[in-house]
Amino acid sequence: MPNLPNVVLWSIPAFVLLTVLEIVSYRFRPDEDEQGYGPRDTTTSLTMGLGSLVFDALWKIPILAAYAALYELTPLRVPVLWWTVPLMLLAQDFCYYWSHRGHHMVRVLWACHVVHHSSKHYNLSTALRQPWTSATSWVFYVPMILAGVHPAALAFCSSANLVYQFWIHTERIGRLPRPVEFVFNTPSHHRVHHASQGGYLDRNFGGILILFDRAFGSFAAETTRPVYGLTKNLDTFNPLRVATHEYASIARDLAAADNWRDRLHHLTKGPGWQPARPDRPEGNAA
Repeated sequence: MPNLPNVVLWSIPAFVLLTVLEIVSYRFRPDEDEQGYGPRDTTTSLTMGLGSLVFDALWKIPILAAYAALYELTPLRVPVLWWTVPLMLLAQDFCYYWSHRGHHMVRVLWACHVVHHSSKHYNLSTALRQPWTSATSWVFYVPMILAGVHPAALAFCSSANLVYQFWIHTERIGRLPRPVEFVFNTPSHHRVHHASQGGYLDRNFGGILILFDRAFGSFAAETTRPVYGLTKNLDTFNPLRVATHEYASIARDLAAADNWRDRLHHLTKGPGWQPARPDRPEGNAA
């Protein structure tokens, strides 16, 4: 297995530089319709990002062990060559699409991903607001391992996907040329994904490409200005609460449920699911 570069590590200087430039741009070219930066919000995002580095390092131990075991079980091997790397990036982006979509549709997975959507601002620091419980994603990439992709190659592809998504977390870039907007995930497409309006909810799950959203019916174009954040926003900047608030909410719902069917649904249904009551049909949030 050839050595592959640590894409995230090499990108950190660019992350810092671009964030500083974006902050400066708001100072010299303010836009009253854009959220810009909030000191406490930005501090929370940076703290969440630093914490995710620590927790991801811990989660990688059992995940890599599982991947290594599965890789040894399959007789297939995909070599790392100039023409296989783009194919692996494409496969990883496909798996990422379904992982991302699943983390919006299944509440116990949403409890992890909701962290990234918890800011009412949308800027480059928001890209760094990452969860501390990211072990929920690994199973979506098992097909790649079973197809013979080395775990290190998968890690490289995942890192490249993550780095690509940094620059699309901005309001400073409008729409790009139509061919780019048709094929790739762009700031315009990802602004839709982070919006809390009804027509924008659960749309544009792509990582590098937007083609899978177009193919599987989850694409929405940016038409009206997005309102960022959650449908029920948090009233805290405490990183620990940001990281765990949805797990705590699930725990309260499980404790209040009076049967195992409802407990299971609190875990596996969508984030807004609630059991039926005389004044409310099943599935509608209170």
